[in-house]
Amino acid sequence: MPFRRVVILACFAILFALAAGEYPPATVHAGVGFSPISPEELKMTSEPLAPGAPAIILYRQVDRDDNGRGTVHEDNYQRIKVLTDEGRKYANIEIPFVKGVDEVVHIRARTIKPDGSVVDFDDKVFEKSIAKARGLRFLAKTFTLPAVDVGCVIEYSYTLDLQHAYSSHWILSEALFTKNARFSLKPFKGGYAPPTLQRSWQNLPPGAELKEGPELVSMEVSNIPAFQTEDFMPPPNELKARVDFSYEIGRPENDPEQFWKHVGKARNDALEKFVGKPKAMAEAVSQITSPNDTPEVKLRKIYDRVQQVRNTSYELRKTAEEEKREKEKFDESVEDVWKRGYGNKWQLDWLFLGLVRAAGFEVYGCWVSSRAEYFFKPKMMQSGQLNETAVLVRLNGKDLYFNPGAEFAPFGLLNWSETGTPALQLDKDGGSWIQTTLPASSESRIERKAKLKLSETGDLEGKLTVTYTGLEAMYHRLDVRHADEVARKKFLEERVKTQVPVSVEAELSNQPDWNGSETPLVAEFDVKIPGWASNAGRRVMIPAAVFTAVEKHTFEHAGRVHPIYFEYPYEKTDDVTIELPPGWQVGSVPMARDKDAHVAGYTRRVEQGDKMLHLTRTLKMNLLLVDSKYYGALRDFFEEVRTGDEEQIVLQPGTASASN
Repeated sequence: MPFRRVVILACFAILFALAAGEYPPATVHAGVGFSPISPEELKMTSEPLAPGAPAIILYRQVDRDDNGRGTVHEDNYQRIKVLTDEGRKYANIEIPFVKGVDEVVHIRARTIKPDGSVVDFDDKVFEKSIAKARGLRFLAKTFTLPAVDVGCVIEYSYTLDLQHAYSSHWILSEALFTKNARFSLKPFKGGYAPPTLQRSWQNLPPGAELKEGPELVSMEVSNIPAFQTEDFMPPPNELKARVDFSYEIGRPENDPEQFWKHVGKARNDALEKFVGKPKAMAEAVSQITSPNDTPEVKLRKIYDRVQQVRNTSYELRKTAEEEKREKEKFDESVEDVWKRGYGNKWQLDWLFLGLVRAAGFEVYGCWVSSRAEYFFKPKMMQSGQLNETAVLVRLNGKDLYFNPGAEFAPFGLLNWSETGTPALQLDKDGGSWIQTTLPASSESRIERKAKLKLSETGDLEGKLTVTYTGLEAMYHRLDVRHADEVARKKFLEERVKTQVPVSVEAELSNQPDWNGSETPLVAEFDVKIPGWASNAGRRVMIPAAVFTAVEKHTFEHAGRVHPIYFEYPYEKTDDVTIELPPGWQVGSVPMARDKDAHVAGYTRRVEQGDKMLHLTRTLKMNLLLVDSKYYGALRDFFEEVRTGDEEQIVLQPGTASASN
């Protein structure tokens, strides 16, 4: 939800400015109080509908008020019963939020012992950064409830204050079985152009029904199954039981085709007003390009220039900066963005469109459905699901997509969540549906090249160069864009350590280019892998591949509940040269592995030379979304990868080593 809110807030800034007024937000609420604990709740030792559960949610309540003055607020309350020793971990509470968009206030909590005595929360709340998906990070308020043992009941409440009320979600499913829950929404009613509240839902449990009142929408539900989390699954909120709400201005008849035509026309009008006539940017184009430039060179120069414009969407916000920003005026044209030298990521996308149009290219603005948290469904008629922008340029008969407003985005690549997803290509007639390009695996690579020496004691030591390209480079840069050099160094070193299945020492030895978007991110390391070789009698064994830790535990489970989801296609290539100790000989090497599964591929080879070994390995994944019924085939593929990676090279030590 936090990411969704910040997306909607930003992408509608232009559109709603043209609409008849903004939504006034609501007043601050004091939070939900605690109700008495029943004897049955205190005595409970298990839940028949959730056998073996470490804990269950006895009761959950979410009340949101979009109608009023001040800030929109959402009150949240949970009461949890701890059933096993494992369930004690649920005393560690984490409340995600987006700084500057959400604010978590009025936190209350307590622990109720099995005898009914109460241990109050000490009010110590901390704030930390949490990763939600590649390239997406949120903050969280965290705290731990005291004196939690098996049989205890823990409960907490808080209020989430928001700046605006463009959309919201009731997410029914939680990691724990929920015995009873209640949700409510007071819809926004005011404004110069009263909006229509749009509702949709999916995967609701039996008995869950919306109750519509004149001032309140509510739902009471019981026995919500625990949500099962799996690796490589679609965004959790997309799979969970949920109800979605959004506000639509001037919505036509309840027909998807007419609805999206209306949305497309409104957004195209807003875009055309913002971009203006091509001649307005002609002088800027002449400053960026040369008359003799080829079309592709001209396009690249414009792209590079736009990426040099100050991007306010990625700035680290501080109190002083926020106060200054409030005084800055964001005008309604690309000319103003160009002249003042800054803009948010959507404005920079449209600046690129204006410049490219002035340069004579066939170009279109697009609104794209991000698949970071939800999958787009046109029939739901929720315009907020088109929440990202992209620029489509036709060059030499080929459609190219650009997102210069996304920091570190390479030329011709969109953010991963906007690839392979529906988009509305804008025009004056309402636009047309297209599918953005899904990049090939070769466009996002991790290349590892190592020159190592094997010692007589079995240690592997030497130089390693890791090159990240495409989206792989983009997200490494994004992850540490606000970090200092020490943190960036540690970040890259930890990445190396996660790629080797045993303990490894790695120290960064160069200064990578953290500011580029086109250039690969190249990191050089001094590495040491202690005890890489193992003794087998008078022989020594080493694995046929080195950087295999990620695949070692991929798809190990026999069964699968959810579809399999890869954020984007990728490749990993390894080229490792190992120098053997003097006098050592190669006894045997495993046969080459070559598995071509069309959408996935794996090769692994070992070549022996004079006093050395040459190990190469390639893993390609050209998949996006795979139905769970194909899990067996994908699991078999990764089992072959593991088998190939774990095969052993047999070495014969020299006479002196053997006697030792």
